[in-house]
Amino acid sequence: MTNPPTVSATSRNQLLRRGLRLESLTIVWNVVEAVIAVGAGSIAGSVALVGFGLDSVIETLAGAALYGRLRAELRGTSLEVSEIHERRALWIVGVTFLLLGAYILYEAGETLWLGQAPERSIVGMLVAAVSLALMPALGWAKYRTGLALGSRALLADAKETLVCVYLSLTLLVGLGLNAWLGWWWADPVAALVMLPFVLHEAWEALEEARGEGED
Repeated sequence: MTNPPTVSATSRNQLLRRGLRLESLTIVWNVVEAVIAVGAGSIAGSVALVGFGLDSVIETLAGAALYGRLRAELRGTSLEVSEIHERRALWIVGVTFLLLGAYILYEAGETLWLGQAPERSIVGMLVAAVSLALMPALGWAKYRTGLALGSRALLADAKETLVCVYLSLTLLVGLGLNAWLGWWWADPVAALVMLPFVLHEAWEALEEARGEGED
């Protein structure tokens, strides 16, 4: 873990509870987002929308792992055990991001190669718009809490949430161009534009899990 600011045990417990509330909100929203995005994306044949939904699944898994880590510390777990939970959460984030990157690369490449035009998805655009409105505040709140706690896992999760803002914007543009201008290729291209950010977050999380990230 990073070196947190000196805080009293009471203040730290308050921060832990705040972190738990933020992770609970993250999990609930991402479950809803994943179900809608994957369902709508499968119906429309949208690589970008399904990829966005799978990113939400990953964020749910990461959020659940981080929730367990924060709850364990709040219950009085030792720093050594908290560190194990911390690294485990980071490994989950990193590995699942790599899997998502592989999926996006394969599906977007196949769609472009075969010229498979996705259908319009108004539901997908609405989900992306809502996510674009909600994620900045949630990500910033988690980032501030992670800094105060000195939690690398919470900071990594906060960055993941902020990356979701970019993914939401990219998805909205891709779906919008396909819906309004008939540019079917904008959907798989939007998915591929997500790829560098997905891989970057995977690399950073795995570095942090190995203890090689910056404090």
